[in-house]
Parts: sequence; C-alpha cells; structure tokens
Amino acid sequence: MGDCSADKRFIIALDQGTTSSRAMLIDRAGHIVARMQREFPQIYPQPGWVEHDPADILSSQLGVLTELLLANNVDTAQVDSIGITNQRETTLVWDRATGEPLCNAIVWQCRRTAPMVEQLCGDPEVARAITEKTGLVPDPYFSASKIAWILDAVPGARERAEAGELAFGTVDSWLVWKLTYGAVHATDMTNASRTMLYNIHTCEWDPWLLDLFGIPSSMMPEVRPSASRFGVTANPGTVQGIPICGVAGDQQAALFGQRCWEPGDAKNTYGTGCFLLMNTGTEACTSAHGLVTTIAATAPEVKEVHYALEGSVFMAGALMQWLRDELGVLNDVADSSDIAASVPDTEGVYIVPAFTGLGAPWWDAEARGAIYGLTRGATRAHIVRASLEALAYQACDLLRAMEEDAGITLRRINVDGGASANEFLMQFQSDVLGLPVVRPDDAEATALGAAYLAGLTSGFWGSWEEVRSLDRSAETFQPTGDDAWRQRLLSGWHEAVGRTRSCTRGTSLLF
Repeated sequence: MGDCSADKRFIIALDQGTTSSRAMLIDRAGHIVARMQREFPQIYPQPGWVEHDPADILSSQLGVLTELLLANNVDTAQVDSIGITNQRETTLVWDRATGEPLCNAIVWQCRRTAPMVEQLCGDPEVARAITEKTGLVPDPYFSASKIAWILDAVPGARERAEAGELAFGTVDSWLVWKLTYGAVHATDMTNASRTMLYNIHTCEWDPWLLDLFGIPSSMMPEVRPSASRFGVTANPGTVQGIPICGVAGDQQAALFGQRCWEPGDAKNTYGTGCFLLMNTGTEACTSAHGLVTTIAATAPEVKEVHYALEGSVFMAGALMQWLRDELGVLNDVADSSDIAASVPDTEGVYIVPAFTGLGAPWWDAEARGAIYGLTRGATRAHIVRASLEALAYQACDLLRAMEEDAGITLRRINVDGGASANEFLMQFQSDVLGLPVVRPDDAEATALGAAYLAGLTSGFWGSWEEVRSLDRSAETFQPTGDDAWRQRLLSGWHEAVGRTRSCTRGTSLLF
C-alpha cells in the first residue's frame, strides 16, 4: 500500500467490469497505491442469454469505492476527481422519475437478439448503411437490439418510452446517473460509438438508426467527450462532492492508459473478453475483415475526433473461469500457466471457445464452442494448454486482419488485463505472433486510462506530455520458434474454426 497521508491528493478510477467492480487510488506519479474489488453474480436465464442485476452493478461499485477510502484513511477532500471506465454495450433501461430499472441489464455477451438483428439488418444494403454510419458490423453484441428487445418484452415499456418516461444507458450512464443522484443523464463518445445507434462521423444519435430499431430519441443520454466534467457525486449512499471528470468504455480507456496515442499504436486487453485496438488517428479506417471502427478517447486539448480499429474475442478470461467453475479442471485460474507449461504441446487438441458466437473477424452469432482432436491420451494439462493457446490464436487473427486494413506492420503489441499476468499465455502469444509482447509491471491500463482522462480534465496533470513522462516499467516477451512452426499451429486452429462456424463448415477460411 502506498503513502496515503493527509497532504496527498489522488484520482479514483472506478472500473466496472463484466464479472467484478473495482476501485483504485492513483497518485500524482501515476501509481496505483490501493485497490478494492468485488465480484457480483452472473445470470444465465437461457442458453446464450447473459444478464446482470443493475442493483448488483451499483452496490458492488459503490461498495468498493467506500471501502477504498475507508481502508486507506483517505478523506474526500484528498480526492481530486473520479474517472469511470466500464463494460461496454451492456444495456439498461430505467424509469426517469424513480431511477428504478425495468429489468435486468442485458450483458454485451448476450445473444438473445440474434434473430432480431437478422430480421432488421439482413438486407445487405441496410447492413452496409449501418456499418458506414457506425463503423460496426450488425450484431446482437451491440446495444441497439438489446434496447428494442426490452421495449418489446417488458409490458408497457414502449408506451412509457414514447411518453419520455424511460432512460437508456450503458453502464457508464447508469453509474453517472446514480452517483449524481439522477442529476446527469450522459455518456461519452466511446461508449456511444458501441451502441450501433451513434453516427461516428457526425457525432450524433442517428435518426435513421433509432427509427430502424424503434427507439425513441428521448431515451438517449447526452453524449460528451471522454475527458469532460460529467457532474458531482451526490448519492446519499456514498461519498459526496467529488467531480466526475472522465468516462470511457473499458477498451478505449485501456488504449489511452497504455498511452497508445499515435496512429499505429496498438494494445490487447485480456479480460473477460479479449480486445485488440489500434489507434488510426483522425482517419476512420474501414475494415475489409469484419473488424469494427470505433471512437478513441483523447485528452481534453485534442479537439479532433480520433478513431481506432477494434477486434473482439468474446471469451478470454471467461474461458478460464469456465474451466474452473463449470468443468472443475482448475482450482485456481492462476494455476493454468504452470499446468499448461507441464506439457510440450496440446497433442493436436484445439478449443474454439465460441460459447456465445464468434466475434471478429468471423462474426458468426450462431457458432458454438467445441473441442477438437481429443484422444484417449488427452489430459487435463492438454485441455488447459489448448484453452490458453486459443486466446493467443484469436488475438493473432485479429492482429493480422488489422495490419491489412490499416496498411501497417506492427513492431510490437502492448498488453494488459488480468490474464496478461499469465506467463505461459504471454510467451505463447509472442511466439505465435512473432512479435515482442510488452507487459507493464502494473497491467491495470483500463483504470489508468480512466484516471488519466479525469486528471487531465481537472488539471491534476497539466498536459498529456506530463502523463506520457510518468514512469511505467514493463517486461518484454521476445518471440521464439520459426515461421513454419507458427504456420502449422495456425493452420490447425483455422481448420478447427472452420468446422465450428455455423455457416461455412468445411469451406475455406479468411486466413
């Protein structure tokens, strides 16, 4: 624990993730001096459906905020500001008058709206228009169809929405609303760009998209830059009077926290999912490989909108949790590195973790997970190793597609997130990419990104050059193995993916 004496001041980063809520205390040197974390329940009403109780999201986040201050004897006056980063696309609808949610939050992983997306966006011209406006590939992953589902499924919801009684928000909006005690209904540009309702070129909620999904514009939050003043905490259940000065979706926050501020800078975050982002500057780069174009967070002195290419893997850390919680193959996820390293290879076992479909570059909502190559000699260690290798293979597919789209050959990849602590995974990731993998000693880039945004807005740090100069040591994993070895492993992986895909089993693949 760092020095939290009364004469020091701090930024608090609230990191509301898919499986837990965290709060971190960051000092002026950019060091995380204390942190708190609390997991909350995952709800699976039907196969492919994923929900969160909005009360669990809120109570876990407010709880760790309060515990962080109490455990470290930090007074409210010592807190300069709060930065918020959040699981993206997860959708909530609540009553404007009472603040009560209409139903559970529909989580980004949830696939219940796949038939709706196919019905509304199946026309190639409609799909093309959506991509041109939003940078996204039509998919139930994003918020638009989730809002429409709630309006259709909850009795009376559509009538109340049309009467202006309901508010929509992603998790950042929900937290800002609750922290400011209903005074502010807002989101930032990064989260707005993940709804499939926001035009990333005109930077406004798009009337055509709202009409396509049948969503009244009155439900939508105000959209602000990520580095902005979003209000002041006023919730009686938590500390009051602290300004909220930065908001960004978790992956854009991690890109900013990794200080990937120049075109061609890239990072990969290993969390519940796996997310690779490359900064493309002021150019909204169109992908030919099913990647998405999204808005990147920028410092307050940057007035132009900046963009990033993004590829998403739905199951990363969640795959390891599945091995632990559902299969009982692991007692502790942290054991996976040593278990995987206990065998020289997988003996031909491949796992395709398409539990909720495949993301980029495949975009197959109907694909489901599979294990291939099992023999009587396959052991627990082979299954664990194949799971970790699957994370690396998916990241490799994303990176190669990204390089082609942007016309850039990466020289290295920055990594962060919980699973980046896995030594086997990081070395194998470097090996299969043939690139150095750079891991900061403190891999909490998402929280640091939220803190940097808040501190730059409030003046806690004077400029982004000051933030760039903050000391942050890192470890570099250098690649081993040759190209023939990489090609052999990736060919086996692509064959497994091809057999798993719902629409192209047995046909040739993209890579």
